[in-house]
Amino acid sequence: MLSRVAEGVYWMARNMERAENNARVLEARLIHALEVSNSEAVADTDWESVVEICSSYEEYSEVYDDLLPETVAHFVSFDKANINSIVNCIEYARNNARSVREIIPQELWEILNDAYLTINNQNYSYWSMKKIYAFLQSIKTLSFTVQGAIESSMLREEAYTFLKIGKWLERAEKTARILNVVCEITKGEDEAIQEDHYYYWLSALQFVNGHDAYLKKYPPTMESRKVLHFLISYHQFPRSIEYCIDHVREAVKELEGGKVSHYSEDLFDTLDYMSNEFTKIKFQQMSSEEIGPFLDRFQNDCNRIGYVFSKTYYLV
Repeated sequence: MLSRVAEGVYWMARNMERAENNARVLEARLIHALEVSNSEAVADTDWESVVEICSSYEEYSEVYDDLLPETVAHFVSFDKANINSIVNCIEYARNNARSVREIIPQELWEILNDAYLTINNQNYSYWSMKKIYAFLQSIKTLSFTVQGAIESSMLREEAYTFLKIGKWLERAEKTARILNVVCEITKGEDEAIQEDHYYYWLSALQFVNGHDAYLKKYPPTMESRKVLHFLISYHQFPRSIEYCIDHVREAVKELEGGKVSHYSEDLFDTLDYMSNEFTKIKFQQMSSEEIGPFLDRFQNDCNRIGYVFSKTYYLV
């Protein structure tokens, strides 16, 4: 398969997944703004965490001086200067799909193109938070529709495998980023402040649509170590990092026919290293001092897998 085609489907999947993930994070925060009372002390931290998860605070602060909810919502959703804004991700995904129209199902191209044209025909300058919330829900629905078209009609060939790898890598990186940000917020806080800790870990679960699934596994507690275990290494949850990385590894093995070639050796070594980390580390026994550095290393490892994968298959 041409590397151009591999690149197109890979980044189409990553950009669509990024749009959905950012929509989930912002939607959860908008709901919290309505539900949480007496939270002015943590309000700025909450909106800053949304920016950090969905983009970067440094990029945001170059343009804006404060963390007003309306400003953050527009920055994450619509700002063309923010390369990770939802509208930009949808445009990138549509452009990636256009470059591989001969490979993907026709319905998939039509879904992405129609969404892009609809989104591009809007003036978001004065949208209320209520309209933004409805927009975020429509992005989630779009992602579900895209995934349905892929699963129901796309040939299970190499292009499909590259597409799935893009989705799983993006999920793994986002989950790692969410946990990194939440651990940084709670680090150094008085452990007696259980209400705030509950709120932060509840947020982490809601950001990845994992709250209901978590309660089925650990009812009715909200302990940081259990949340970390669930989102990092609970293999039955499809947004846990271990689940995503294992599926990436299996997909790469499928691409290579189960063999390690000279050009893929670095990629397999990186994936094997991550798998070994899951085997060795017992997250329930990690101290709070160990969690932060581990997640820093882990997010770097997730980023490295994406880099090595792109280098191995000549993707941009």
